[in-house]
Amino acid sequence: MRILLVEDDRMLGDGLKAGLTQAGYAVDWLRDGEAAVAALSTETFAAVVLDLGLPKRDGLSVLQWLRGRHDATPVLILTARDQLEDRVRGLDLGADDYVLKPFDLDEIAARLRALVRRAHGRPEPLLTLGGIELNPAAHTVTRAGEPVELTPREFELLHVLLQNPGRVLTRRTLEEQLYTWNDAVDSNALEVHIHHLRRKLGNTLIRTVRGVGYVASETPHA
Repeated sequence: MRILLVEDDRMLGDGLKAGLTQAGYAVDWLRDGEAAVAALSTETFAAVVLDLGLPKRDGLSVLQWLRGRHDATPVLILTARDQLEDRVRGLDLGADDYVLKPFDLDEIAARLRALVRRAHGRPEPLLTLGGIELNPAAHTVTRAGEPVELTPREFELLHVLLQNPGRVLTRRTLEEQLYTWNDAVDSNALEVHIHHLRRKLGNTLIRTVRGVGYVASETPHA
C-alpha cells in the first residue's frame, strides 16, 4: 500500500519512512503542507500520515482542504502529547486517528492497517478469497491452508486486489498503490507480478479484463 508521509523533521521523517517501508508500505515523504496539497491533488494514496506543525501550510489546514474536496483518504495525525486542542480539532475536521509523539513504529503500522481496513469496509483483519488467505499484520499468505512464499511486491499487489474483490482495478490504479515517486518501474513489471501470482496461487483468482485492468474474483475465467 502506498502511504503519503508529511513530516518536516528530517530525523523523524527518515525513521518513519524506513520503518514503514520495512513494514511493507510504499512511502512517499514530503516536508511541507503545500507540497502535500499538490501531491494529494493529483495522486492516490491508501492513507496519509500527517504531522500538524508543518511549514508553508499547517497539518490542520491540509486536512481541512482534503475533506473539503470530499476526499475520504484515511488520515493518521502525528501530534505532541500536550496538544490536546489540536487533537480534538483534527478529529473534528475529519482525521481518522492520531498517534502521540514519541510513538512506536509497530503501533503506527497497526493503526494504518486498521484505517485502511475500515476505509474498505472490512473490519476483519484477514483477507480471504477463493481459498487464499492474506494476513497483513503477519505478512503471510496461504492457499488451502498451505503457506505461499511471495516477494514483497507480489504480496502488496495481492493485498490491493483482495481489498477490492470483484472490482476491476486499472493498471494505473495498481501502479499508484505499489510504487513511490522514486521507484524505477519497467513497462511490463505489473504483468510480470500478475504472472507470478497466478503461477503460485492458481489461474482462476486474478482475471484480466482486456483493455481495462485486473480483478480478483472467485468467478472462474470466461
